[in-house]
Amino acid sequence: MSEERLDKIIASSGLLTRSEVKTIIKKGLVKVNNITVKDAALKFDCEIDEIEVDGKPLRKGKYVYIMLNKPKGVVSATNDNKDLTVVDILPDDLKRKNLFPAGRLDKDTTGFCLITDDGNFAHDILTPAHHVSKTYIAELSDDIDFEKGRQAFKDGVVLADGTVLLSADLEKIENNDIPTYKVIINEGKYHQVKRMFASLGSTVVELKRIKIGELCLDEKLKDGEARLLTQEELSKITQITHNIV
Repeated sequence: MSEERLDKIIASSGLLTRSEVKTIIKKGLVKVNNITVKDAALKFDCEIDEIEVDGKPLRKGKYVYIMLNKPKGVVSATNDNKDLTVVDILPDDLKRKNLFPAGRLDKDTTGFCLITDDGNFAHDILTPAHHVSKTYIAELSDDIDFEKGRQAFKDGVVLADGTVLLSADLEKIENNDIPTYKVIINEGKYHQVKRMFASLGSTVVELKRIKIGELCLDEKLKDGEARLLTQEELSKITQITHNIV
């Protein structure tokens, strides 16, 4: 593996933010090969050099798992000839080769986008057989018959092209100026949530993913911001164990 800046190596481990890393390096709390290093810009190879942070060995995981609060206008892809992608907008300290979004959000859909370089993990959470749920907040152009809609979602919505979806949950969010619903699905068909509401005679005007499995989008992340997931957070998405630190 090529050499990288010391602060980037430590920040990429997910233990601390880039600014926190710079602080602890200045305080002399970081050692490389048992020698205290106070220059964050020095470059090392984390697979060869032994790095300690506050007396503890730094272990860099084989894969990374990133939570991005996706803004509008960004596409869920690794590259695109016209638009910025979710990989393009990641901060430099989180970027590495082979990253991709685990599941897609439409260009105008916002919220929780999971980015990783672990293909097996992505397959595990995307296959309907594992029933990893995705939760969305949808704002509609026109209200629907809630009880009729909830039953249709529970039974499995039949889309215009005849596709029969898996059972889903629908919950009405009260006290909003426009009709707003929480939707929980267990699969990821093309434009699925929008097509589900279209089958009930309404149009989705705003859509945000707020949760994957049991892991909620971090409310501290502003539009376009991202951070690494911890092992504990990852376990909320799936019970399958992955070594990430």
